[in-house]
Amino acid sequence: MRTRLLGAAAACGMALAVAACSGPVPKHERPLGFAIQRDMDLRGMDKDDPILMRIFKEESELEVWKKDGSGKYALLKTYEICKWSGELGPKHKEGDRQAPEGFYQVTPANMNPNSSYHLSFNLGFPNTFDRAHARTGSHLMVHGDCQSAGCYAMEDEQIEEIYALAREAFRGGQKAFQVQAYPFRMTPQNLARHRNDPNKAFWRNLKEGNDHFEVTRAAPQVGVCDRRYVFNASNGDLDPSARCPVLDVPEAIRVAVAEKARQDDKAMQVAIARLESGVGGPPVSADVQIAQAGDTAPQRGATASGGESGGLLSRMPRLRVPGLSGGQRQVRSQQASPVATAVTGYAPQPAPVAGGNDPFAVFDLFVTVDARTLPKAHAERSDAAGTR
Repeated sequence: MRTRLLGAAAACGMALAVAACSGPVPKHERPLGFAIQRDMDLRGMDKDDPILMRIFKEESELEVWKKDGSGKYALLKTYEICKWSGELGPKHKEGDRQAPEGFYQVTPANMNPNSSYHLSFNLGFPNTFDRAHARTGSHLMVHGDCQSAGCYAMEDEQIEEIYALAREAFRGGQKAFQVQAYPFRMTPQNLARHRNDPNKAFWRNLKEGNDHFEVTRAAPQVGVCDRRYVFNASNGDLDPSARCPVLDVPEAIRVAVAEKARQDDKAMQVAIARLESGVGGPPVSADVQIAQAGDTAPQRGATASGGESGGLLSRMPRLRVPGLSGGQRQVRSQQASPVATAVTGYAPQPAPVAGGNDPFAVFDLFVTVDARTLPKAHAERSDAAGTR
């Protein structure tokens, strides 16, 4: 026993000596830390499983998703984006200092271990969609150093971990990982807040991809035709500028995405009504539950007790509000497609029954307030300034 212990100690001493002689581990080769390894273990993930990333400008968040034992993507960790530059909306041209929005593929060739911004990876802007809109730009990155002019900048410790997660996924066999860059979380309430923005049609197109991901928990296959994104279509080569053909999307996915879009459109109309009646609140979160439509609107001018009033409710427009019928608020359960549910795992959930005499209780079926920090938009270096 003593001999074995001495041998082990000698081996450890030799390993430490070799490590000391070889110097510090390069930043792009630093191993994943204990905390993130533990998080993966708890979620049934291996370090070499594929990854996917989602970026939300307004919330200043970058999410790393990773495939778990089910073969679907699950959220591993959310990182705070230190800085991003420009405004909400896509990048249009070189030098406009806008961080891009859209769907991008990152390959091992996009990884830069020698970046002047600590570590970085190139998003691959412009992609096919960007080129169809004659958009220009270069060196659009996710990188460290917490400085941005058209990029998404992280703290150095964060980019080291994100870079290592990508590195291990590539070593595990992933050929490219998808980055979905959004202006904000694609909730009905956020879309309602930005309903008058000139980018609203583009953002609704991005939401289609978001919906495909959320109902399948798989990276959507991305194509471009008619100068817009299309998702999970198995058609052959699409012409980015020509009209889209009839798209061949798997039926289960098509049904599930259409159902989610239908529910979200209802919720958006409710959110717009709240905003236009003067009762809109701060940005609100996802996980909206939608009631089956009823079609009796509240009587204009009626108070919570049934009387007349010149108050806030009397100033509301007449609405067809789901779930509100006279004095009774009832919710009928949603019927999801059994095929879509079996394949995608997505099924709409019934909203809880609202009670009491609060005239706005019905709206609370749809929204959960979740104030967010203001977007961080700082520009300190030109987005064309050399290699990042």
